[in-house]
Order: sequence, then C-alpha cells, then structure tokens
Amino acid sequence: MAAHGDRLAVSTDDGELTYRELADRVTEVARRLGTGRRLVLLAGSNTVDALVTYLAALHAGHPLLLVPGTSAAVPALVEAYDPDVVVGRTDGRWTLDERRAGSAHTLHPDLALLLSTSGSTGSPKLVRLSHTNLQANAESIAEYLGIRADDRAATTLPLHYCYGLSVVNSHLLRGAGLILTDRSVTDTGFWELFRRRRGTTFAGVPYTFELLDRAGFAGMRLPHLRYVTQAGGRLAPEAVTRFATLGRRQGWDLVVMYGQTEATARMAYLPPELTTVCPEAIGVPVPGGSFRLVPLPDRPEPDIGELVYAGPNVMLGYADGPADLALGRTVAELRTGDVARRRPDGLYELVGRRSGFAKILGLRVDPQRVEALLERHGVRSCCLGADDELVVAAAGCVDPDGVRRLVAGECGLPPRAVRVCPVPELPRLPSGKIDRPAVRELARTATPAGRDDGSSARTVTASGGRDGDVDLCRLYAEVLDRADVAPGHSFVDLGGDSLSYVEMSVRLERALGHLPADWHTRPIRDLAAGARTGRRRRSLETSVALRALAIVLVVGSHITLFNVTGGAHLLLGVAGFNFARFQLTDADRVDRLRQIRAGVTRVALPAMTWIAVAALVTDDYRPTTVLLLHSLVGPDDSTTDWHFWFIEALVYLLLAVAALLASRRMDRLERRFPFGFPVALVAVGLLSRYDVSGLDARYDLPTAVVAGWLFALGWAAARAADVRQRLLVTVAVLVTVPGFFGQPQREALVVAGLVLLVWVPSLPSLGVLNRVAGVLAASSLYIYLTHWQVYPHLRDHELLALVVSLGAGIGYAALAARLGRLPGRVAARLSGRLSDRVAARLPGRVARRARSRV
Repeated sequence: MAAHGDRLAVSTDDGELTYRELADRVTEVARRLGTGRRLVLLAGSNTVDALVTYLAALHAGHPLLLVPGTSAAVPALVEAYDPDVVVGRTDGRWTLDERRAGSAHTLHPDLALLLSTSGSTGSPKLVRLSHTNLQANAESIAEYLGIRADDRAATTLPLHYCYGLSVVNSHLLRGAGLILTDRSVTDTGFWELFRRRRGTTFAGVPYTFELLDRAGFAGMRLPHLRYVTQAGGRLAPEAVTRFATLGRRQGWDLVVMYGQTEATARMAYLPPELTTVCPEAIGVPVPGGSFRLVPLPDRPEPDIGELVYAGPNVMLGYADGPADLALGRTVAELRTGDVARRRPDGLYELVGRRSGFAKILGLRVDPQRVEALLERHGVRSCCLGADDELVVAAAGCVDPDGVRRLVAGECGLPPRAVRVCPVPELPRLPSGKIDRPAVRELARTATPAGRDDGSSARTVTASGGRDGDVDLCRLYAEVLDRADVAPGHSFVDLGGDSLSYVEMSVRLERALGHLPADWHTRPIRDLAAGARTGRRRRSLETSVALRALAIVLVVGSHITLFNVTGGAHLLLGVAGFNFARFQLTDADRVDRLRQIRAGVTRVALPAMTWIAVAALVTDDYRPTTVLLLHSLVGPDDSTTDWHFWFIEALVYLLLAVAALLASRRMDRLERRFPFGFPVALVAVGLLSRYDVSGLDARYDLPTAVVAGWLFALGWAAARAADVRQRLLVTVAVLVTVPGFFGQPQREALVVAGLVLLVWVPSLPSLGVLNRVAGVLAASSLYIYLTHWQVYPHLRDHELLALVVSLGAGIGYAALAARLGRLPGRVAARLSGRLSDRVAARLPGRVARRARSRV
C-alpha cells in the first residue's frame, strides 16, 4: 500500500486518507498485535478503524475471525472459538482486548481468514480461507472488472460479508479508492457523499436493487458512475434487463456475478454486453477458475448437473470448532449445491438447488422456482418445505388465497398443502439476504392465512383512521380499474395518470394518514409498511392543492365573483409537472409513447364530446372548435370559440412532445439528461415568449407555442433532483414570468404556484379539506369544459353559479370515468370466459396452470 504513496485510499464523511497514511496506521496496529500468530476476532463495521485492523491482521499474519460489529452472536462465537484478541467497539470506543499474550490454538500456516458461510453469525460453522485464496480472488475480480487506479468504490455492503470484503480487497489491490460508509442507498446522505467523492462504482445484492428503486435511482445524476455489480443471490431477469438498459442510457455498465463464501467471493460473471441478451445467466467462470457439471440421477439431461467449481480461490475447508484451525486443505474443488446447465453459447445458467428440493405429498418441489414464479407476479416471498406442506412467507399486502391457488396450480399440489403466511417484511441478514431460519420460525408460530374451504382470507392491510382497515391493493384496483394489482406494483407501474393520481393520493392519505412525496413510484407493500410506522398527520400534495385552487379561481373569475386571474396558466405548469411524473417513466420508448397517446385521448375525447354537444345545443362553437383546431385556423372574430384555448394548448403540447420523443435519439437524450432536456425546451420556448424576431406578430402563433415554456418549466420542476437544480428552476420562474401578462397580480399567482411545486411537495391540511380538494382537482379538466355552459344561466347569483359550475364538472367527470371503464370491463369479461372455456378442455393439472397464468 505504501507504494501507492499519496494516491487517495479511503474517503469518509469526515475526511480522506492517502495510501501512505493508511499504510502507517496499518503498521502501527500490526505492531500492537505482535509477531506471534494469534487468533483475532474483529467485530467489524464499515469504518476506518475496522478496515485498518483487518489489513493489520493480514499484514502481520494473524488469522482473523470477521463478524458483524452489532451482532448479538459475538459472545457466542467468542465462547465457541476462544479468540486470543478481540477487537471492536465497546461503550462507543474502539478497543483492542488482548485476552492472552500468546495463542491458545494451533493455527495452520496457510490460515488467513474465517467467515460465516451465509453472512449470519448464528452458527459456529466457518469457512477457512488462505492468503492465496484472498489474493487470487482479488486479482481475478480486478481483472474482469477492469478496476483502475482512479476508481472509487462505495462500501454498500458490510465488511464481514464476503461480497463486501471482495470490493475492498480488489480495489486496494489496484490502488483504487474506497468511499467508506455504512449509510443505506436509501439515505440521501449516501448519494451526496458518493457524488462529492466522485464515486465510480458500488455493489449490490438483490435487495439493494429494490432499495435503489425506492430511492429514485433511475433519476439520479451520477456523472462519475462507471459500473454497478450485482451478486449475493438471483436478481430477476426482468430487473437485470431493466437496470442494464438504464445503465446503457446513462453511461454505466451492470455486471452480474455469482459466488459463494466458500470460493472467497466470486466464481462467475456475466459480461456487461450480454446482460440484456441473457439476463437469466450467471455467465462464465472468473479468470483462473473453471466449472464442470456432475450428472444428477433425477436430471438425465446431458447439459444439466450439479455445478462444481475449481480454482485457486476455493477455500481450505470448513471449521466447526477451534481444533479445525490446525487443518490444512481438506477440499480440492467446490460442490456448489446449485443445479446448472451449460448453454450452447458457453454461458452457465442456474436452474435450481440440489439440496433445496422439498418432498411434499410425494411430489418434489423446488422452493426457489416457486419464489421466482411469485416474483414474476410481483410478490416477494420465501418458500420452505415443512412436513407435508409448502410454507410460503409472502411480504406486503398479498391475497393469501390468490397466492395459494397460484402456487398449488404451478406445483400440482392440493391447495391444503400450501400454507401462506403474510408478513410485513421478510427478515434479512446483515448482508441483505433472506434469513431463512428466521422465516422458518415465523412460519412455525404464525397463524395460517385463509381457510381450506376456499373462503376469502384477510390480506395484509394498512390502518386508515376513521375509515378503518383499508386493503391497499383493492384500493388501487378500484381507483385504477385494474384486476392485476400486486404488492410489488407502484401507481406508475399500473399506468396511473394525473387524473387518477388525485383520487388515489387523497384516498391513500385518508387511509395512511401521511404520504411520502414519492408515493406514486413506491411499491404498494412499502406504503403498507409505512402505514404501520408512519406519522399520523394530514397533508395534501402541492400539485393537487394547486389544481383545486386554480380551477376555482378560473371559474370564479369568469363569473366575476372575484378577479384573480392566472389560474389556467398555472394549470399549464402543473400539467408539465405531472407529465414528467406519470408519462416519462422508465418504460421503453414504445410504452412511453403509448402512455402519452392514452393521456392525449383522456383529455381530447371528453373535451371534443362536450364541445360537440354544446355546439348542437347553443350554436356557440364551430366545427374547428369541436376538433380543437381554433388556435390554428380561427376565426379570430369569434367571442366564444376561444373558450377552450387551454384544452387545445395542452393537447398540442402533448402531441409535440410525443413527436419529439418518438425519435430514438431524443428519447435517449431525455433519459440521459432528465433535467437538462426540459431546461433546453424552456430555452426554446422562451423564443416565442419574448417574440424573438417578431415571430408572433408575423404568424399569430397559437397559445401552445407562446405559453409552452410554462409546461416545460413544470416538467423541469418535477425533474429537479437537488438544491442546485431547484434553484435554477426557481430563478427561471422569477425571471421569465414577470412581464408576460403585464398584470402583476396574475404573474404573482403563477410564480407562487410554480415555486411551491419546486420546493414544497405537500402542504399541511385537514381530512375534509383533502376530500374537497381531491374531488375538485380530479375534476378540474371537466369543470373547465362545462362551466362555460353553466354559469351564464345564473349570472344574478354569482356564488350559486360557482357552486353549480363546480358540481356540473364533477358530475361530467364521474360520467366520463364510468364510460371510460366500459371497454376494459367488457374485455376482462370476454377474457375470463375464454380462459374458462380453454381450461375446461384441458386435463386437471394443466387446467390449473392455465387458469393461474390467465
């Protein structure tokens, strides 16, 4: 390490260490440990003290037993292995406790490190690793990842976990830097540190990638990120493809890897260029290693067998107690216990666990295959064979009967042999892996959900104030009119838009008492969990409040009950804000365009229908207005055709953006620069706002062009991810809105609303106020449409005119929603009849599978 001199070695929240400084500290601790070999137990953590002690023990040749610093099992391991030295934090201070001058053990000269087999500290069974194992695996990883001296890796995994430790070893080997932290990836402080220290890489287990989704990783600006690695369990192929695609858009690679503690860390990796082609594969052996397949009696296929690995990183063997520390190598290769197949392209793919099968009522069931099946249906689970039943621990708000039927149909088991135990969250080890012994204990003590007679079981619910227990999945299904809602889905995943968003947010807030700002992108299960731990205070989303306020101001000003103008232009900014949140998802380009098209339809179709009816009844509107073309073709002398300028502007803007993003290049640019893209559109829009070169005077531009920059400002407000970007949007609002109308009050309203969007996600509120605002905001489009035909009949009763105008719009919104659901319900009914007819013609087991899949 000293040879790397003043190159940066370690960065923390508190400062930095060069390699020379790190080497000096390691030498000092190694001197304290002495030259006579002793067994050292390190209660580790992602801190400089723990890192220095780990390196000092290796440097001085002391075998090291590495365990979590916060583990309650540390005393048990101290008793089981009787270490000579115990190092860790005691009463807030880092201490080195020398329990004896020499050693009580016979230590084999090759022994360097002792790690738990699973990341747990509950079992005294340990993996014995040598200096050669550590060196060989670090070199192999550094080679296939192409680790460079200017790389800086964040410690997203614990030091005592072989995967987290391999990140440390491989980067120090190449003279790269470590960003040492124990913060979670859901902590904004982690990403601030990562950006500040110019992080280039981090590692994750499957659970880490769930947390990344919650943290809004897809929208983060990480300019120095070079690659992300994944191991520690199977990541669903769909997730591999999604994150790999995201990385390609943003300029970083995803490297999927496979390993076990018994192989020091890694045995295989999937080259980044293959992640979207073969996302289900574990890849090829790491440099220096090799695989072979051992045939299995129950799997006669020639290309399938138990995966066996050989290489210099294979452990010395296991230790069950102190006497085993004297042993040398007892294994030459590693039988992984995983069943794999070698594909024609040379890649390896896992297809199950040899020892993981359960024998239930005479049938062999692979719990991992069941977990993968449920994962495809949005259910996180852990499956265990117990006696004559399959136990399924399912996290979040699940339908136990639905899960039971799905699993039973897939496995060919009777439903009575499947026991579903809903849990708020699956228990996990410090490494992020599922704690299966804890799940087994939960299953042993849990009351089974549902009954064998087919009666409906109660799902996991979120307590909801005066409304009692509210089933969140059913609530989503009701509001969005979807029959396929699962706890892993989010509002955006289910195709929610700005219209359904209002009703959903108000009803969720009523059920849960408080909504996080990013609720629309969070899985339903997270909201259910938050309901059990969150604060019970009422709040109202700022965008919802602004929509409700703006539509009241628009109608009241037209009635002349008061004169507070600017509401429609504020609604244009809010529309851009919601467009960025609901239409610009992580879906591919075709799906995005489909969502935008659906959004245009939901605005244009009810508008054209209402205007057509009004034109037949009143003769106030021409065919060009019915077709939303008045802004383009006139006539200019009409006193009523201009009424729907806002609807036309919104439709034109959505169509223009759809046309722009239909280009693959523009789609990639928007994904790569989610904030810069709308800022550029604001700049383009300002050409017409300031009438550069007399464009408006010469061409009489439609309002969509003249005021389109407000839509883009709202879009930019939704994409502003940090303080610097929010300040930029705020400055743009303060500079460009004043002077646009020449009416200070009108401009002040638009400025205040847009600034609130930028800085204040939600406002303190009351339950009754939320319900009123929710209805008004959800119906704002329809109120805008209908009020022109309502209030003229009540001019002498202005307040009544306002109330009736709002009520008429709310009524039209309800009618439009009911009519809009008819096609989907008819299709669902036809689909159900078709599936029943198909299933009726199939044998029993196949029919059960067909029904579950349909």
